[in-house]
Amino acid sequence: MQRCWGLPVPDLALAVAAALAAYLAMRLVLRYMIGRMRGIAQHTSNRIDDTVVEVLAGTNRAFLVLAALLVGVGMLELPERWNQRVGQLWFIAVALQAGLWFTRAIGFGLRRYEQRHSSASMTQVSASATLMSWSMRTVLWAVILLAVLSNLGVNITAFVASLGVGGIAIALAMQNILGDLFASLSIAVDKPFEVGDAIGVGGLSGTVQHVGLKTTRLRSLSGEQIVIGNTDLLKQTVKNYRRMDERRIAFKFGVSYRSTPEQLEAIPGIVKRLIESRPSLRLDRVHFQAFGESSLDFEVVYFVTTPDYGLYMDEQQRLNLQMMREFARLGVEFAIPARSLHVLSPEGRRAVAKELATQEEE
Repeated sequence: MQRCWGLPVPDLALAVAAALAAYLAMRLVLRYMIGRMRGIAQHTSNRIDDTVVEVLAGTNRAFLVLAALLVGVGMLELPERWNQRVGQLWFIAVALQAGLWFTRAIGFGLRRYEQRHSSASMTQVSASATLMSWSMRTVLWAVILLAVLSNLGVNITAFVASLGVGGIAIALAMQNILGDLFASLSIAVDKPFEVGDAIGVGGLSGTVQHVGLKTTRLRSLSGEQIVIGNTDLLKQTVKNYRRMDERRIAFKFGVSYRSTPEQLEAIPGIVKRLIESRPSLRLDRVHFQAFGESSLDFEVVYFVTTPDYGLYMDEQQRLNLQMMREFARLGVEFAIPARSLHVLSPEGRRAVAKELATQEEE
């Protein structure tokens, strides 16, 4: 009987035929399953069937070829050592393909998450989803690698221990980067702000454009982009202006000391009437607060019922103009910072000097 590679030719022919048949059968079954699941997915709102279709469509052709070859090799009578190698190859092939399936499922889930959280003006990849996807893929392939090494006879206990020591060294070297990554996760979970929010942090302010794994980018009012590390961002107090229910305004003004008590008594009522006449404003208080160096000081506190900054500026401008008209009608003048300077004549200076000398003698 003719032999090839130490094996009977009829057995090799049978193995090749079995491999070809297995490859064609797997391709046909896979195509049928994908078509069947797509038909089901079109008539249901369930996302599980969509995920199954996406995962099956990601089956690697090299895996089908390798699986078919292993089926053919299984038809041969091989030494025990080779049969053991075939079993190891089966495990590696299935493990790698399973890893590809799970990776594709994770990517599909991330894309679905992005679609649900997209806006008409800006599509923002959620930092939490990105970090979670990266973490899941890292853990997945780490487990697959350890499983493959264990199947090949490698002592993974010592390997894992060495990885632990190396991981500590890497973590120490990358502690700033890892700090920003965890800060990004904290921002994503706690949500102190989101894309599109107007925030102030430290002495900076702007609109959030992007929340990344390491940095957050703001667009300032003057137009430039501000990039802040996530760790540095969370170390400071963040003011989120978009989540303001209403805007509290406190301002002061001063009137001249020439004003009479009757005029001073009338001022709070005038300001109160002007504020309460506006539906978008709510008065808190108006008081004659203090005697200033060159003015009689009043303090006004009121609320704008919406956080709109433009509306606040319009209302403040209107209030200022109305106060000027009402005070002019009342005869009250706004104070101008001034100091009184008394200049003595030569005779007056001599009289003052004489008086001081007399006081010293006494």
